[in-house]
Amino acid sequence: MVGNADRPRALLKITVTSTASPLPMLTRYTAWANDVLYQALAELPEAELLKKQRIVFGSLLRTLNHVYAMDLVWKAHLEGKPHGFVSRNPGICPPFAELREAQTTLDDWYVRYADALSETAGAEIVDFEFIGGGRGSMSRGDIIMHVINHTTYHRGHIGDMIYQIPAHPPTTDLPVYLRNAGRAR
Repeated sequence: MVGNADRPRALLKITVTSTASPLPMLTRYTAWANDVLYQALAELPEAELLKKQRIVFGSLLRTLNHVYAMDLVWKAHLEGKPHGFVSRNPGICPPFAELREAQTTLDDWYVRYADALSETAGAEIVDFEFIGGGRGSMSRGDIIMHVINHTTYHRGHIGDMIYQIPAHPPTTDLPVYLRNAGRAR
């Protein structure tokens, strides 16, 4: 007989002990972390944001734009609307200040959406088309969790690029947010 330790991790059942959804807190954390990151990036010379990098998105600013664009894609899926994107790396990239404002507005939308999402609605399945082709289906709650994880992944990616400038990226860890939650937006 094979025990759980021998099973692939993807097959293990995860048991959630809390009935309260973490999504409202995690969307607030994401908004806070993005704000902290954008504040730090605003201190860098614009040339560092635009500098060609050996990365899929081409620059630090274009990586930020990718995160924003994908947040828009998932918002459109949640709303049942077309998003209009044909690439995960959009050809047009707004200036830093414009992107910062747009990301803040979109982060606020996700906070409001998560706050209003009932348990029943969170479990509702949304069908969508991937940008690269193919159909997909996810629950509304899983879509929001993906948006949170995707943004966290790229904040780490951006942090690495900041180290290469060389500069120090801000601390955007969840425990820091939780410690400072009274001051977070």
